[in-house]
Amino acid sequence: MISTVVWGTGNVGRAAIRAVEAHPALKLAAVLVHNPDKVGRDAGELAGLDHELGVAAGEDIDAVLAAGPGAVVYAASGDIRPDEALADIVRAIRAGAVVVTPALYALYDQRNAPAELREPVLDAIAAGGGSLFVSGVDPGWGNDVLPLLISGLGTTVDAIRCQEIFDYSTYDQEDSVRNLVGMGQPMDYGAPMLWPEMPTMVWGGQIRLMARALGVELDEIRETMDRRPLETTVRTTTMGEFEAGTQGAVRFEVQGIVGGEPRIVIEHVTRIHPSCAPDWPVPPNGDGAHRVVIEGRPRIEVTVEATDEGTNRSAGGNATAVGRLVGAIDWLVAAEPGLYDALDIPLRPAVGKLGRK
Repeated sequence: MISTVVWGTGNVGRAAIRAVEAHPALKLAAVLVHNPDKVGRDAGELAGLDHELGVAAGEDIDAVLAAGPGAVVYAASGDIRPDEALADIVRAIRAGAVVVTPALYALYDQRNAPAELREPVLDAIAAGGGSLFVSGVDPGWGNDVLPLLISGLGTTVDAIRCQEIFDYSTYDQEDSVRNLVGMGQPMDYGAPMLWPEMPTMVWGGQIRLMARALGVELDEIRETMDRRPLETTVRTTTMGEFEAGTQGAVRFEVQGIVGGEPRIVIEHVTRIHPSCAPDWPVPPNGDGAHRVVIEGRPRIEVTVEATDEGTNRSAGGNATAVGRLVGAIDWLVAAEPGLYDALDIPLRPAVGKLGRK
C-alpha cells in the first residue's frame, strides 16, 4: 500500500480523500489543512463521507513530510498563490514523494514550461527522488487524452474542439466565481481570469500538448472572448443574488492555429444562470457537461456528464479530474523519478475497484 497524503480539503481535496480511500493500492496517511477550524476533524467528515476514516486533519507539514509518504495529492489552490503552491510542491518532491496536482497550469505541458517553474521541480526530483504529474480540473482529461483518443477513430480530422459548458452557480467557490471570473461584477470589471493572454497561460499548454501528440506544428495560439450581461436579476441557491446588467455569462476560446486555421480549440462556455446567453452552446441537460467534437469524416461528438456530492455537476467534473490524478499514483511510484505530463501517463482502468464498496 502506498502511503498517500491529501494536502487541502476544498473542492478538489474532498474528492481526493474519497479517491484515495477507494483506491486498492493506496492508504490515506495524513490530511493537511490551512484552516485552523478543520484541524483535528476526521478526514471522512471533511470528505463528506458517512463514516470516519480514522485520520485526523493536521497542519504540521514538516511532520507529515518527515514521515516519508509515498505520494502527495496537492489539492490546495494555485490560482491566486502560484509561488506558494510551487514551493509546497517542491518541498514534497524533495521529501521523496510522488506529487499529483492540478495547481500549476504552466506545467500541463511541462516540456515548454518556463524555466523558473521547471528548474526548481527538476532540482527537487534530482535531490529527493520524487516525481510530479500536473493535470487540470476543467477537467484535464477532457483537453488532452480524451480528444486524442477519439481523434484516432477518424478517417480524416479537420479540427478538434474541447468544450466545458457549465452553470457556475453550482461551483462551491464563490470568491473565484465572483472575483476571478467576474460573475455578478460590472461589465467593465477586469476579471483576472479573463485578462488578455490569461486563458492562453492556463490552457495553452494543453493546446501545445495535443499538437505534439498529433504531430503538427502550431503557427500560433489565439484567443477569442465574449461576455454577456444578465437581463434580469437572478437568485442562485448557493451564491445569492446576481444583479441585472452585471456579467452573467462568459465564452472564450483558446485556438491552436495550424496552416492559418483554428484546428485545435479549447472553448469554455460559463453562465451563472441558464437565462443568460441562451443562444450559446448548452449542455444536453442539467447544469454542465464536457464535450469533444471531432470535425472530419466521420464527425464525432462525445459528451461527458458527471455528478457527485448529490447531483452537482461541478463536483462531478472535479471528481473525474481527481480520478485521473489519483489513478496515476501507483504508475508513477513504479516509474523512474521524473516530471511527467498527460502524454506520459497511460489511461488507467479501474483495476481492483469494480464492485468495491
